[in-house]
Amino acid sequence: MKVINLGEADSVLNNIIAQMRDKTVQKDSLRFRYNLERLGHIFAYELSKALDYSPKDVITPLATARVRTSDAKIVVSTILRAGLPLHKGILDVFDNAENAFVAAFRKYDKGDEFHINVEYCTCPDLTGKTLIIADTMLATGASIEIAYHKLIDEGGEPVHTHFVCPIASIYAIEFLQRHLPENTTLWTAAVDEELTSHSYIVPGLGDAGDLAYGAKL
Repeated sequence: MKVINLGEADSVLNNIIAQMRDKTVQKDSLRFRYNLERLGHIFAYELSKALDYSPKDVITPLATARVRTSDAKIVVSTILRAGLPLHKGILDVFDNAENAFVAAFRKYDKGDEFHINVEYCTCPDLTGKTLIIADTMLATGASIEIAYHKLIDEGGEPVHTHFVCPIASIYAIEFLQRHLPENTTLWTAAVDEELTSHSYIVPGLGDAGDLAYGAKL
């Protein structure tokens, strides 16, 4: 698995990440969701550079223009619910993409031990397509790894899978590098070193789902 950290270069991307981390700014759920959408736009643009392109003729009112456009058949997927605004931002750019959704969450057994429970998955045929899986936080890597295999089982083998996770832990990156094939790429904007006993990223930003949509029971 290839890892691309867009946060290593100075850009406005880091301003957005800073707002999302800020414990005062992030209290505005509308702003938080909007920032996730903006990140989706940026990640989609950068990711688009990795796609295959070919020249095509476009008829204008005056003549014919030769334009190189993407040949990729894209499916944008997310893990409910925290990834929804990020998914929307990516879909704004890849506006002809198909969509897939997975409901995966931590089910705690006892203490800090948990397993990943998948209750819902819907996707189109993925065979030969480019799959993008968006999730705001990559803490342990378990949820997104299980979601990936669930999508593959349901929809078939994509030609390449891109994981878009704005904030990731070193633990999760190493986990995915051990468990995912070579035709995968992780796109992130920040890599945090610490993971608590409850598997929360530090410094992180808190619970992305709660910040975007309100606290859950």
